[in-house]
Amino acid sequence: MNQRQQQTPADPCIWMQAGVVKAKMCRRAYDCNGCRFDRILRQLAEENRERLAAGGAVSGRRGRIVYWADKLREMPAHRRPCLHHLKRRIDFRPCTNDYLCSNCEFDQYFQDQYAVHAVIQPVGMKDVHGVKIPQGVYFHQGHTWVGLASGGQVRVGLDAFAARLLGTMEAIDLPLMGKPVQRDHVGVRMRRGALNADLLSPVSGVVTAFNPEVKTAPGAVPADPYGKGWLLMVQPTDLREDLRSLQMGMEATTFIEAEMDRLYQALETELGPMATDGGHLADDILGQLPQSCWEKMARQFLRS
Repeated sequence: MNQRQQQTPADPCIWMQAGVVKAKMCRRAYDCNGCRFDRILRQLAEENRERLAAGGAVSGRRGRIVYWADKLREMPAHRRPCLHHLKRRIDFRPCTNDYLCSNCEFDQYFQDQYAVHAVIQPVGMKDVHGVKIPQGVYFHQGHTWVGLASGGQVRVGLDAFAARLLGTMEAIDLPLMGKPVQRDHVGVRMRRGALNADLLSPVSGVVTAFNPEVKTAPGAVPADPYGKGWLLMVQPTDLREDLRSLQMGMEATTFIEAEMDRLYQALETELGPMATDGGHLADDILGQLPQSCWEKMARQFLRS
């Protein structure tokens, strides 16, 4: 058996899986909306359906084209695979809504979760005295960040400066889905023993999801603040207005540099000269401070 024969199709097209065509590979990660092949076969299937409805005959290879969902409906109900199984996203699950995904509660739930848990991987990270600043992310002066997500939603988190400053929290109180948040008002509370640190929301809107991982493992925030340590998904009510008050690119870099200077001055005022790692922020700065200083410093830099 040669190498070509040994290769196994990794992404068989949905039309192939349904048995409408013999062999067709998906090269678009199952993004059918922009697929020319999908569009052509849908058109042929519709033409054949109309011809049959009018009493006409359909024959030949083109005449055998039917909509992939119609083909799967020929199977027993318990064996009809969910579209998300066909797209290799979940293990087998039978379709319970006759392939009418727009009215399917599971489809809505899955789409929400699929969008939320797709981990962002910021590119073009800039290092400012040991603090990472990714491109394409907007920063609030209270040290939260905003990243654009699907469906007009935004992802919200704690920036790397504050993550290094606060260290690992013992608990993070996140608003539940459906709760409104308001820009420049407290949206998240982080707790460390009897100490609290309040984070201001960078946008106004309604919470559509929260990150369950940071509730059970708060250490994900300082470990990966722009990735697995995100906090909330929000549907903004006026994103354009919110973004005007946020900073990105060179503005964000200048802001973090100024915050670094302000931090060193504040620490020297409170404690005298403090040892740093080569001029960079050490981890868990506030964890090294007396309790009387901790909340004061947290409020000062989180603007809460």
